[in-house]
Order: sequence, then structure tokens, then C-alpha cells
Amino acid sequence: MAYRAVGAGALLRRNLMIYGVGGIIIPFIGIKAIDLVVAALHLAQRMIPKSRSEFFGKDHTQRLRRSVMLKEIRPAIVVLVVLTLITGLAYPLAMIGIAGVLFPKQAQGSLIEKDGKVIGSVLIGQEFKDDKYFHGRPSATTAPDPADSTKTVPAPYNAANSSGSNLGPTSKALNDRVKEDADKLKAENSSEPVPIDLVTTSGSGLDPDISPEGALFQVSRVATARNMPEGRVRQLVAENTKGRLAGFFGEPRVNVLELNLALDVAASK
Repeated sequence: MAYRAVGAGALLRRNLMIYGVGGIIIPFIGIKAIDLVVAALHLAQRMIPKSRSEFFGKDHTQRLRRSVMLKEIRPAIVVLVVLTLITGLAYPLAMIGIAGVLFPKQAQGSLIEKDGKVIGSVLIGQEFKDDKYFHGRPSATTAPDPADSTKTVPAPYNAANSSGSNLGPTSKALNDRVKEDADKLKAENSSEPVPIDLVTTSGSGLDPDISPEGALFQVSRVATARNMPEGRVRQLVAENTKGRLAGFFGEPRVNVLELNLALDVAASK
């Protein structure tokens, strides 16, 4: 999976262009165009009875109509502009500035770099197939089929199309896939039960973490592929296991990308 680092400022400018121009300016142009068409075709209903119009005169009636319209529209326009500036410009800029100062790494996407190059994010999983690396959870994300744009093909951990499989417990396709994955894992390590997270997808398809049990289950395969002592690999798993947030939120977890990077570092020593 290729990653492209995008700064918070660039993301804000793009969103302002999309939602500012597309959500505010273009609708005003459309409303004005409709108003001109209605006026040209004389489709608008008269706001003042004919007798009153004749009594006050045409000019006075038009001035009165314009005055009433402006009186009703002016507060709405003012509120729209003020709230747009506050919620669409001032607030996002303030939040980006505060986040950039207090949490600079998180504000930029919690990116992970190696040799000065961005290789991923702590928040988005990646697919690892080599036996010398720990594998993450299955992913149900897809991408358009290059040969037929009306169809999709599997694209694990596709961050541009986060989704689950939408398959229920009675789905034969889901049961067959889980059974096939479980059989492969049992062949890899028959001495331990297969952890559930190694055969089930997450709701987003982008889960970067696995359970400590899921990591320990793979220790034997990784140690054999790297010709490393199993004890050393287990130690790396323990060092990269994160506990519950504040002691009770969530579950213990292991970030697969960080663990695999730690493996590469340990193997190079």
C-alpha cells in the first residue's frame, strides 16, 4: 500500500475549496439564476394587491417590495456569513493550530518514517505476506477492477475505500473463507488454538493492530523464517504490546507495522 503524506494545511485548503466554492458560492449563483428566470417569465406572485398597487403607484410598490425583501433576507445573509467564517474558517484553523502545537505527530497522521521516507501510519494497517513478518487481520476492502470499472477486486487495507465485508454469520462465502484461513493457520501452528482476530476482518478493513495472542501465535513461523531464537521474537512481541488505555479502556494490542520494523532492526544487529 503506497502512502502519500499530506499536511494539515494542504488538506484544509483543499477542503475550503471544495466546500467553500461548492457549498456556498455555487449555490448562490444558482439561486440568482433561478431568480432571474422567474422574473423574466413573470412567474412570481404579486406581493401587494392590485388595488393597493394602483393606489400607491408602481414605483412605490416596487420600493416597498424591495424594502420588505431586504428586511427579511439581510439578517439571514449576515448570520450565514458570520457562521461560515466562524465554523468554516476560524474554528478549523484554530483546531489545526492547537493540534499542531500540542500533538504535532498525531496532527500529521501519525506517520512512520524509515530512512527519511514515509512507509506507513500507526493508524492504518498494511498487508504482509512474507513468512518473516507478522501478519495482520484479514481485510475486506476492495478497489475498482482495472479491466472493468463496474466491478471490484480485493485490495486489502485500501485506505481509499474503508469498509467491511457486509457478510453475516449465515453467509456461506464468509464461513468458507474463515474455515480456509483457519486451516492454513492450523497447518502453521497446530499446538495452539487459532486467535479469532486472525480470521475475522475489522469493520473498517484497516485495523493496524492484532491481539497479543495473535502475535504470539505467529512467533514460531517468524522465528523459523528469520533463523532467530523464539525467545527473542517473543521478547519483541512483549516489548511492542500496548496495554489498555488508562488501565481499563480497550484491550491489549500489538501494532503490526511497528513490530515488523522492530524485527528488522533486531535482525540487523
